[in-house]
Amino acid sequence: MKNIRNFSIIAHIDHGKSTLSDRLIQATDIISERDFQDQILDTMDIERERGITIKSQTVGLPYTTSDGQTYFLNLIDTPGHVDFTYEVSRALASCEGALLLIDASQGVEAQTIANLYLAVEHDLEIIPVINKIDLPSADIERTKKQIENDLGLDPDTSILTSAKEWIGIEDVLEGIVKYLPPPLGDPKAPLKALIFDSHYDPFRGTIVHSRIFQGRIKPGDTMLFMSNNATYKVEEVGIFQIKRVPQKVLSAGQVGYIIAGIKTVSNTKCGDTITLKNRPCKTPMPGFKESKPVVFSSIYPVASDGYEELAAGLEKLKLNDASLLYEKDSSIALGFGFRCGFLGLLHLEVVQERLEREYDLSLILTAPSVQYELIMNDGTTTIIDNPALYPDPSGIEHTKEPFIRATIITPDRYMGAVMKLCLDRRGFNINYQYLTNNRLEMIFELPLAEVVYDFYDKLKSITQGYGSFDYEIIDFRDTDIVKVDILINGERVDALSQLVHRDRAVERAKLACERLRDEIPRQMFKIAIQGAIGAKIIARKTISAFRKDVTAKCYGGDITRKRKLLEKQRKGKKRMKMVGHVMIPQSAFLSVLKTDDR
Repeated sequence: MKNIRNFSIIAHIDHGKSTLSDRLIQATDIISERDFQDQILDTMDIERERGITIKSQTVGLPYTTSDGQTYFLNLIDTPGHVDFTYEVSRALASCEGALLLIDASQGVEAQTIANLYLAVEHDLEIIPVINKIDLPSADIERTKKQIENDLGLDPDTSILTSAKEWIGIEDVLEGIVKYLPPPLGDPKAPLKALIFDSHYDPFRGTIVHSRIFQGRIKPGDTMLFMSNNATYKVEEVGIFQIKRVPQKVLSAGQVGYIIAGIKTVSNTKCGDTITLKNRPCKTPMPGFKESKPVVFSSIYPVASDGYEELAAGLEKLKLNDASLLYEKDSSIALGFGFRCGFLGLLHLEVVQERLEREYDLSLILTAPSVQYELIMNDGTTTIIDNPALYPDPSGIEHTKEPFIRATIITPDRYMGAVMKLCLDRRGFNINYQYLTNNRLEMIFELPLAEVVYDFYDKLKSITQGYGSFDYEIIDFRDTDIVKVDILINGERVDALSQLVHRDRAVERAKLACERLRDEIPRQMFKIAIQGAIGAKIIARKTISAFRKDVTAKCYGGDITRKRKLLEKQRKGKKRMKMVGHVMIPQSAFLSVLKTDDR
């Protein structure tokens, strides 16, 4: 065990985690140059297209030091985006140490600090690594000062590297061996293993990713899941070296996989403890904190007969994404579906794309919302996240919405633009301070509902990519929430309803009406698209009808002949409008979801 190191790489988004992982993999020769590709741990198409890491990936690296000692390094690569903090916390629960990666040109950013706090919570040994030192804009001395002042770490222990140019990779490997502690645990004790991830294989069933803290497990053992007492006979154990490499046994301190023909997908829960049936451990592992969804949206299949496929797809995706929560839902307009909870809007987009690509589903999503707390006239409190469950406003005494504390780090030249953005979103400034002579940390309190739509994109845009953002939910505060309904041809479409602040209701309703007008095809009769709060119409757009020129056959004559034909046409259209049904295409529901382009 003294020759094993379990570590993670944590950093702000786009500071070079995936590139450094690539270099460590290449330096330890576990894959041939022919089979190698950039961002090799980013296995999903969506990760490669967006240039981000979504899933934590594990790989075992054999490394021989300069004095001839052979070590086995278990690397767990982590995402950097604020929406995937839960993935980071799961990875850190299985490690003894972490490399904190900092871009030499960007310096310490909001997510760098947030990830450091996560690592400190798990009591990990931390090595600062300054990356991208080859860039013309790299300022190593300034970055070292930030490491000391902002993070409270010793800058003298930091390792200088450029993953892209292969500079300092050997120093990183030596630093992992030298500074990070080996795992603790007794191989002879009863088995105690933590499930930190899993994925579904159509041929082998659920493949469990686990960290062995005590004892050992081998093929033929009967293992027990402590949360639900489910038992399975182990078929195969092994380690990850890009591909799965079977082993005879997994022992204390190791990170690997377990295959046991698990067909019941719901039995495998991240954070659960595995032990042996014939020699169980006394207490389960404490696991790690539960994910708390902040954005809610309903997902429906485009065709009503696609419900079963959607249910199966969500169950399998839940294995690979433990932060996804869902429950059954139904809509008059869209039929049966699921109400899902997400960690943020990017998480929502990723889940939608993965369901469509990996499980070949066609989906419709409703407008995202957050949880609101309703205090009723009789003193009871109700929490809702679905506009369909919004009660009669006359029975509500007052409403509360979640607020967040947002930490924004940006160059001071963007201070005015950032303040305007936050104040426009009903936020207020709590504090700001200079971290260096030109970098500013601004702390705002904002309603979560104003942040989940497009705040992150807008912030990146106005700060030209230099602004960084992290947040935590603090409490619920009084607000004035109304339910905006969308009526098409006088009929309320429940899937398009939104809960919004009263001050934003007219703006949001107008935007929805405009987008629906552009997406819904014209009919033989006029279609009215209206936004309403209760019985009060606050926005309207009209789709004009197709018009047949019924007077074309009149060659002169009295005007009353033309009037008679036009009157007959008008009555026909009125009758058609009464019985006509407007089909709303899938693109219309998706258009309402798009962020405002102002």
